[in-house]
Amino acid sequence: MSRLARLLPATGWLRQYTSAEFNSDLIAAAVVTVMLIPQSLAYAMLAGAPPVMGLYASILPLVAYALFGSSRTLSVGPVAIVSLMTATAVGQVVEPGSAEYISATITLALLSGVMMLLMGLLRFGMLANLLSHPVVAGFITASSIIIVLSQLKHILGISAQGENAFALTADLLANITATNLSTLCVGGFALAFLFWARKGLSPLLEAAGLSTANASRLAKAGPVLAVIVTTLAAWMLELDQRAVALVGAIPAGLPSLSLPTFEVNQWRELAGAALLISIIGYVESVSVGKTLAAKRGQRIDANQELIGLGAANVASAVSGGIPVTGGFSRSVVNFEAGAATQMASILTAIGIGLAALLLTPYLAYLPKATLAAAIIVAISSLIDLSSIKRAWLYSKSDFIAVATTIGITLGLGVELGVICGVVASIALHLHKTSQPHIAVVGEVPGTEHFRNVERHRVITTPRIVTLRIDESLYFANVSFVEDKIYAILAENPEVEHIILMCTAINEIDLSALEVLESVNERIRELGADLHLSEVKGPVMDALKKTDFLDKLTGKVYLSQHQAIAELEIATPSVYFP
Repeated sequence: MSRLARLLPATGWLRQYTSAEFNSDLIAAAVVTVMLIPQSLAYAMLAGAPPVMGLYASILPLVAYALFGSSRTLSVGPVAIVSLMTATAVGQVVEPGSAEYISATITLALLSGVMMLLMGLLRFGMLANLLSHPVVAGFITASSIIIVLSQLKHILGISAQGENAFALTADLLANITATNLSTLCVGGFALAFLFWARKGLSPLLEAAGLSTANASRLAKAGPVLAVIVTTLAAWMLELDQRAVALVGAIPAGLPSLSLPTFEVNQWRELAGAALLISIIGYVESVSVGKTLAAKRGQRIDANQELIGLGAANVASAVSGGIPVTGGFSRSVVNFEAGAATQMASILTAIGIGLAALLLTPYLAYLPKATLAAAIIVAISSLIDLSSIKRAWLYSKSDFIAVATTIGITLGLGVELGVICGVVASIALHLHKTSQPHIAVVGEVPGTEHFRNVERHRVITTPRIVTLRIDESLYFANVSFVEDKIYAILAENPEVEHIILMCTAINEIDLSALEVLESVNERIRELGADLHLSEVKGPVMDALKKTDFLDKLTGKVYLSQHQAIAELEIATPSVYFP
């Protein structure tokens, strides 16, 4: 692959672009555009920003990612989780609703974009591994619950504030008696219709004579239909006179390009949140991108994804938008609608641009309750409480990680939730690897295979003990291994040979090497020998750089079978577990 193709993946598919692909991309773009218009308005509202900023974040960012991103079907734009994190971060720095809030939101998008670009250039694509799947699932579930609670105030037409689920719930209950019935009717209708449309609209359209594919595509326009109906109702019934909150005037036209203001204090206060948004946005995006790419036998470049998403956020900032990333539902719709390349995103950007030019005057009467309903319906599918039960049954450490993430996110907010989730994952990993599984193994009769004596019928030799260590040796676990070896020697004073079977050892760090040297000397003093078997090449290369092999009391064997054959000095005994 040429250097230009690596920097601009779009040059790869553009050179071979066909009219058939264009037709597929055009259809997908039409479907996604219809879906993205209400979503972009809704997610901007969720971020605490003017709705038009959602439209702005759905034009240039799509083009930027199309040029620099490595996924052919990922659809970039405003998403619920990142919008919630934006509202939380910016709301702690400036007053919500103020002109400074808009400026800070744009600055946050720029910071996030610059951080992603730097991480991509530095090849930090492995950042996706910082968050385990249970932690991501727990964070998304808890954040989705907070988002649903935060939007209920718009459905009810009341005021409610809070950075976590408990504060939001308490404020909602305290103000529920002030519910605006007109707003509730609008929001209730939108909710009921959108939930029904997810499964009921497509069969209805098929019954009307449309093909299954066309009916499925048209059903994605459910939110647009809800927007049209409730907007007309608000205009005809003058619902603003009944205290129904409306979106209000939206500036018509394309975004103007400008750089965010540079305020040192504001940049410093937003830097931590920008890093978290970058990581969460990247993890969410790359997981979707990998899934969709695998379905077509394609692949994505994790480092290039950072560059693509970084470019998209910088583009959003210079065009007055909010932070963006790859959206799950939008990308799936784009994929299922037949998008072949990122030309679909470029065409979608054109469609959103036309909407910003032509449709914004008609959105002034759009009820905020309708947008809140769209957010609730879209986000409800991300709430997965079954992950808690699944983690409990499969792995207690994963359960602790997911439960910690959900609990902290619900109780203390999204930023602390993701931080504690990362910390919990790392801490549990260190705890698990600090006490690696160590098995005494014997030879399976009639084979050259060695298995755990507690699980299989195997042959052992009284004066030889073989330990299989199922983990790399490093500073955190080598003392545990040392204690295990000494305990075996204390229980079996007749042992003359200790063999460390190294099939699962991928690395031995310097701390572990020093302990092994000490163990080797202690075993020598007890009149026994220490041997190694099945040492991997990279580990052997590292050991050869030291004098450990020269001081080793025993030998290094290519295979465990070879070691036993040479060292066996007594009549074998059969062990029954």
